Amino acid sequence: MSSIKEEIEKANKIATGRLMDSEPHWVDMDIAEKVIKTLKGMTLLHAGPPVTWERASGPLKGALIGAAIYEGWADTPEKAKRLLETNEIKFIPTHPHNVVGPMAGVVSPSMPVFIFHDPKFGNYAYSNMNEGLGKVLRYGAYGDEVINRLKWMDRVLYPALKATIKEYRKDNPKGLNFKNLIAQALHMGDECHNRYTATNALLLKEISPYLFQSGINKKDIIETYRFIANNIIFPLNMGMASAKLMSLAAHNIKYSTIVTVMTRNGTDMGIWVSGLGNEWFTGPSPVPKGVWFPGYSQKDANPDIGDSSITETAGFGGFAMAAAPAIISYVGSTVEYAVENTRRMYEITYTKHKYFTIPYLNFQGTPTGVDVRKVIATGITPTINTGIAHKEPGIGQVGAGIVTFPLDPFKTALKRFAEKYGL
Repeated sequence: MSSIKEEIEKANKIATGRLMDSEPHWVDMDIAEKVIKTLKGMTLLHAGPPVTWERASGPLKGALIGAAIYEGWADTPEKAKRLLETNEIKFIPTHPHNVVGPMAGVVSPSMPVFIFHDPKFGNYAYSNMNEGLGKVLRYGAYGDEVINRLKWMDRVLYPALKATIKEYRKDNPKGLNFKNLIAQALHMGDECHNRYTATNALLLKEISPYLFQSGINKKDIIETYRFIANNIIFPLNMGMASAKLMSLAAHNIKYSTIVTVMTRNGTDMGIWVSGLGNEWFTGPSPVPKGVWFPGYSQKDANPDIGDSSITETAGFGGFAMAAAPAIISYVGSTVEYAVENTRRMYEITYTKHKYFTIPYLNFQGTPTGVDVRKVIATGITPTINTGIAHKEPGIGQVGAGIVTFPLDPFKTALKRFAEKYGL
């Protein structure tokens, strides 16, 4: 009869193997409420673990207010705030619904979403479309320019992308294999969390012929192409949906100590562990340190926010910073630190990725599969790179930086694991 330790090793090998072998494909676009069945009525999804309005951070409140205005549930921020305060508009976490969104991560019923499918393991995941940098909904801004951009995305970008992927699948029935783009981009200077410059070029190269022959009118084709080309972070949401599929493939494996969700809502950060299902383990979200847009400083920063650390959960992003020296000027660190951080993350992960490799480290696989046992044994917690939102609602992005997660959620998770499995 095998020991508990042997069962854990076997489970972790299975979980990380499934994570690496997952095959995320972009297959379609649709309106959120049509494909996310739990998103009904006056309900919004948000990044991170559950949180009440009273405890919600400024950027999350701003994004929820903006989404209520976008949906037409309120015509002023004050009315939207009242509906949210009284729980007439409900807001719930994204992850239990196989949805991910950067920063505030707010997805509303009428928003268009990417649909990603993993044909190997049969899962689906969803994410909204990326607005760009600066004054955008996901950073808590909700002025007219934000709402107008979202409406343009509904009117022009969404139909163009839906027609493009439909055309693409005539030649590629499974859809667009985004895992291949990530693997290539890691060799071209991206880490695929905050830097997607190479990925964006690869994406445009892949889809442009199908965009041009999609049947969309010429003006909308040009606007769509320019929007994506000028938004170097556009593939972020697609990379996150891919990472969600990878982590879903590793989730709910009995005895596994592998982390399958790491996320933040601007107040708390939270994790899931494969062998513990959808139980949240939370702690205070730390405040990032980094580089500031003109006129802003550390005193303006909100604690970290967003589902985007699903990329590190899946073995890329900040864990692959050694592959992306150019990211350092954006997040305010050094090339030496980037390499050091990647090497440190090997100490808390179960394996090295089979398909995501880092040229500078002699093509070693990226650190993959955060193991709560190793986190507690070493005292090292995941470190990622991140955008920084202003702590007040309505302002938006004020910088970018580095953040290290607290230890307590990992301690609590390991204690719960011990209780569940009789260790």
